[in-house]
Amino acid sequence: MSTAGPTIAVVATEASGDRLGGGLMQALRARVPDARFVGLGGPDMIGQGLHSLFPIDELAIIGITAILSRLPELLGRIGSAADAIVAAKPDVLVIVDSPEFTHRVAKRVRRALPDLPVVDYVSPSVWAWRPGRARAMAAYVDHVLALLPFEPAAHRRLGGPACTYVGHPLAAEAALLRPGPAEAARREASPPVLLVLPGSRGGELARHAQLFGDALARLVERRGPVDAVLPTPPHLSSRVKDATAGWSVQPRIVATPEEKWAAFRGARAALAASGTVTLELAVAGVPTVVAYKVPLIEELIARAMIKVPSIVLANLVLGENVMPELVQRAATPETLAAALAPLLADTPERRGQVTAFATLDAIMQIGTAQPSERAADIVLAEMRRRSAGRQAPATG
Repeated sequence: MSTAGPTIAVVATEASGDRLGGGLMQALRARVPDARFVGLGGPDMIGQGLHSLFPIDELAIIGITAILSRLPELLGRIGSAADAIVAAKPDVLVIVDSPEFTHRVAKRVRRALPDLPVVDYVSPSVWAWRPGRARAMAAYVDHVLALLPFEPAAHRRLGGPACTYVGHPLAAEAALLRPGPAEAARREASPPVLLVLPGSRGGELARHAQLFGDALARLVERRGPVDAVLPTPPHLSSRVKDATAGWSVQPRIVATPEEKWAAFRGARAALAASGTVTLELAVAGVPTVVAYKVPLIEELIARAMIKVPSIVLANLVLGENVMPELVQRAATPETLAAALAPLLADTPERRGQVTAFATLDAIMQIGTAQPSERAADIVLAEMRRRSAGRQAPATG
């Protein structure tokens, strides 16, 4: 470590990773005020002092087909990022999520700087598919910072790197998601607030918008009016308006975080595309039906490779299939409406979900976990451990 303060490389390529990276950098700066940051990131990380090598917007992709179609571009960006990090000679490298990109950067950097400690913030889903990745990661990752409580055991079982549960960001945001007295009363009032969440990415919106709109129409025919609210990221708001323009039941579209949290606190139930939002809904105590559709080629690959009993993150954390999931051809307007209707009344289906959600505080250490603080401590410990190893005199 240089006397001028450590150089810390951080690489994130998506908005969620940028938020995690920004929180980590803030915690690191509190511990090491003279740290210098290099790498890739978005607004949150730039706000903490990162000089991003290039804009990350074009790197936010999802799905096997999308990755393959842009592979030459991605490989070029991977090489540029790795070369710049090697040239900076950092004291530690932190890669944040987006394993298709960040792990390739880490491999290249490790080959050039074999003594550089590498920390992976957010484990790849080795517990769901491609379990051999865990053992392969041990060659270029020293420590994994897990967001899900079952991941350390999965890495131990699969021969992966050291792995520590630092806590999910939702552990620090639970108060934003849970209702106060007035909002709890709104959950019981009529018409009920129904969250409609077709996905936070353009491809998900395209695949789910008509399906969710038709399901909403069937639900209203079946059980009467609802107050449909559709939270969306600001950058998708215009696309959401276009995609929902033909819905017979028009949703209220909200685009700010404050409006989103308020909607979660007042909602009685939700229809959601599979993703992190299912865990947000569980923490908020909102009974949910989950749907998801992908192109046929991705379905065939997924069915061959996925090794878990559910694709719903909330179900995996809870350890049981609490939220019903309707995927591919099982997801029709009729099946979704039929699954949603019981969640709007005092039924065994609704009570079963609410009871299961009450166990999340203990499972996720909500109220005690401080993810960014824990993550920063481990990053610095890895940096110092490797530095001490380099400085130790040889014995023999």
